[in-house]
Amino acid sequence: MSSSVASELARRLAQEAEAVCRRYLSNGRRSGGYWLVGDINNTPGRSLFVRLNGNAYGRTAAGKWVDAATGEHGDLLDVIRIRCNLSNFGDVLDEARRLLNSPRCHPAPMSTNPTSLSPTGSSESARRLFHMSYPIASTLAEAYLRHRGITVFLETSELRFHPRCYYRPDRHAPTQTFPALIAAIADASGAIVGVQRTWLDPSGKDKAAIETPRRAMGQLRGHGVRFGSVEDTAAAGEGVETMMSLRCALPRLPMIAALSASNLAALSLPPTLRRLYIARDNDAAGDDATDQLAQRASSAGIETIVLSPMLADFNDDLRLLGIAELLAALRTQLAPEDVVRFIPRMSTHSAVGWPTVQI
Repeated sequence: MSSSVASELARRLAQEAEAVCRRYLSNGRRSGGYWLVGDINNTPGRSLFVRLNGNAYGRTAAGKWVDAATGEHGDLLDVIRIRCNLSNFGDVLDEARRLLNSPRCHPAPMSTNPTSLSPTGSSESARRLFHMSYPIASTLAEAYLRHRGITVFLETSELRFHPRCYYRPDRHAPTQTFPALIAAIADASGAIVGVQRTWLDPSGKDKAAIETPRRAMGQLRGHGVRFGSVEDTAAAGEGVETMMSLRCALPRLPMIAALSASNLAALSLPPTLRRLYIARDNDAAGDDATDQLAQRASSAGIETIVLSPMLADFNDDLRLLGIAELLAALRTQLAPEDVVRFIPRMSTHSAVGWPTVQI
């Protein structure tokens, strides 16, 4: 069997990476630009991650996977070989061909509504949804963030609340509605080019119990949710909750939530930026995104400093360790001049044990 045939099949599988993962690693789920599952045997968990998009070749190519626990790695042909228990490589290629020719890799096109003002998922649709939503103060969205330990809401006009935001599991399922946190995705000029929707449980204590409680619409690549106006110094990380947790400790530091590891790696860097703090998530995907963004920033002459959480991410640090311990850890990681510049003075602790920030 020609190696070029195998390479071509691997390339075609990579173009349908999510469909391959849903077929052979069905106990996993999509998270940003990755498919997360426990291991190559389809055990539930988050140790193994499959890249759903990326370069055509190399370790950052779509379809490449790594198990952070064991160091095992491979491509989607390896996934098929292991999951189907195939010892003959010709059988692996035959199975790959069957999948690529199946309807799951060639879904029916979405119907369009000629009376619609803009295509579903467009930037215009995203802006319309954002402006139809409400400020988060005293809403279920604020309750959700407070349940995540977030109590500082400075410069959060890019966060809004919609009480009945449409959700459809897939194009064939009926539409449902859930309350949702709406986060504006903005380009470097501050123009809204998309939104992220986080559907919420009506209790306000967690995300809605649906398969994909977070979805972006509009343009995401290179953009993010912006907190504060970026000048010479800023921090960038993945999730809204992660960056708002950092804002509780560093309310004066401008921040950007890229919303996924793959988009963090591709984040557009403001031309005025001179120092970038990268708030990494403590997992293999976070490490990879941090490395890629740091390399790009350094090539542009921007100093990079990595901020590392003590637990899985900075929201876990805030919720489980508390604001005082989070501040103490950040103090040792910031550049000395930024300790004075961005860490607020702390006064007496409140009755519930949280320090009061003096802005």
